[in-house]
Amino acid sequence: MFKKCILILAASCMMYSCATQTESNPFLTEFQTPNGVPPFDKIKLEHYEPAFQKGIEEQNANIQAIIDNTEAPTFENVIVALDNSSPTLDRVGGVFFNLTEAETTDELTALSMKLAPTLAEHEDNISLNQELFKKVDAVYSQKDALGLTREQQRLLEKTHKKFIRSGANLPADKQARLREINKQLSTLGITFSNNILNENNDFKLYVGKEEDLAGLPQWFRESAMAEA
Repeated sequence: MFKKCILILAASCMMYSCATQTESNPFLTEFQTPNGVPPFDKIKLEHYEPAFQKGIEEQNANIQAIIDNTEAPTFENVIVALDNSSPTLDRVGGVFFNLTEAETTDELTALSMKLAPTLAEHEDNISLNQELFKKVDAVYSQKDALGLTREQQRLLEKTHKKFIRSGANLPADKQARLREINKQLSTLGITFSNNILNENNDFKLYVGKEEDLAGLPQWFRESAMAEA
């Protein structure tokens, strides 16, 4: 009886913890804002990593559901389902990557480097998933007979092409090597982007002649002089 009570208490604590995390992390639910604008006033640095982790788990479960579906592959139960498989990753990634590309901080950069290998592995786990690709390929092989709209055709073509370009048809040894390369590139790409961003932020243009400012409004000149 005592053991049973402990198990119930532990389960209750886990449920409470998950509920509290969902309530406090704005990425774990749809944004309740006009036009779905990210609530930047509520987003904190510590929200990103658990949201990415939750998003990966969510997408893995959704993809497994696509694979386990015993019905014949269709545009709806494969392509649309795959396109809609990552709502949490879409939310957190849309904010995180735009910030790191435009106005990063040392903390965001460090987090990017930490998350990059995990996210690269997750992408490879999808793109190189043979069971999933077989379903995508099955839908693609009958694309001319599906009566799709132009938008649907475009989505199907882009989805299939992404799998091909990401190595879905490579032999196992080549896929393993591709995983290694993608993991290395994930951090190298961040370093390169940060170097470019830092160079742009550090750029200064000194103008020594008044005539070189011809055509610029007075308020702009005064503002530039104040910052010089």
